[in-house]
Amino acid sequence: MELKILNVKVLIVNTNDVGGAANACLRLHDGLLKRGVDSKVILMQKNKNITNTYLVHPKNKKIFRKVLKLIRKLFVELKILNNKITREDQFISNRSRKLELFSYPFSDYDITENEWYKDADVINLHWVADFLDYKSFFEKNIKPVIWTLHDMNPFTGGEHYVETIIDVNNYGKPILREKDNLEQQITTNYLNLKTQLFEKVKNLTIVAPSKWLVNEALASNVFGDKQVLHIPYGLDKNVYSIRDKMFSREVLGIPKDKKVVLFVAESLNNNNRKGFIFLKMAFEELADNNLVLCAVGNNKIAIESKINLIELGSINDEKMMSMAYSAADVFVIPSLMDNLPNTVLESLMCGTPVIGFPIGGILDMVQNEINGYITNDISSESLKETLLNFLNNDVTFSATEIRTKAIEKYDLLIQANQYINLYKSVLN
Repeated sequence: MELKILNVKVLIVNTNDVGGAANACLRLHDGLLKRGVDSKVILMQKNKNITNTYLVHPKNKKIFRKVLKLIRKLFVELKILNNKITREDQFISNRSRKLELFSYPFSDYDITENEWYKDADVINLHWVADFLDYKSFFEKNIKPVIWTLHDMNPFTGGEHYVETIIDVNNYGKPILREKDNLEQQITTNYLNLKTQLFEKVKNLTIVAPSKWLVNEALASNVFGDKQVLHIPYGLDKNVYSIRDKMFSREVLGIPKDKKVVLFVAESLNNNNRKGFIFLKMAFEELADNNLVLCAVGNNKIAIESKINLIELGSINDEKMMSMAYSAADVFVIPSLMDNLPNTVLESLMCGTPVIGFPIGGILDMVQNEINGYITNDISSESLKETLLNFLNNDVTFSATEIRTKAIEKYDLLIQANQYINLYKSVLN
């Protein structure tokens, strides 16, 4: 409440209000409001009716250029401009669809001209791809800036994750990725541009939700000389809680007499980083009729196998999502790279143990035989063995204990209080 007395106004900046990073950003916003903070969020794309969130439009004189940019992108994808495209256009057009997003540090938006920017005391950037124009913003900005990282993009040459794995071989082992010369040139150029820009920026503090992302930021050329703090995400413990398992299965149409494994991803197709192919191969090798895989996501999974699969589709209601976690015996996250996945926090808050690969922020959250298992390595064989260990082991996981420990670390108001202290410190 002290921050409200000081009349500090916080402006959160995020590209949209849909997706994992958006959920994390808006949860922080909710936590700040609950603590009495004057928090506002500006968005480039707005789909939800959330308190104190506002849609921002590009400058009028740039709208025509924005339209031309979209038309050009369409023409590139249709191969109409093959002889006239820039090497950046060519790179994006030819980049593997198995890889995560690649974005440039440019935008037609000038956040510093926005009324909410002018009224704010502290600016808290979040996931700002295509929204923040790096050069103009940091040259014109006069306010303290906190940048909450949700992936690696702010300190890379354009990649949101510097992915090292491109596919899986027939033996369930990772196939390493190789960058071509064009990609190396483009990423080096934009990495140098960011490095030079941030050498002059002084009023910037970096926050990373996972210890892994803290270390990656500190090891980078871009943020290596900045202050990088570790503040994990937070969740509303009243929304994500333990639900009755059998009732949850009845509501979702899940068999009550099977062992249920849950997998969650926004898009279930063409997302190599989420690692679904490793889970699919592990399930095929298990060949257990008493085991059911429940998948939550936007797209149907193209599977030509005898896996017992139930696709629950996209679940947008958070309380219904908590029922999905509660219905499962275990939640599996086979991500090959990840920050601090919201899905793991959600599962733990619902008392459901988690199995994951030994990567990123998953190592922050999952402890062997306490709230789940970490596999020995990244492979379908290791995932299969860990699933077997979970199914056959005598270890009994306590949903109440899993939830209690999750609340101790990831309660929403804990996160909000840490940010309040940070806002106060940068203003002083």
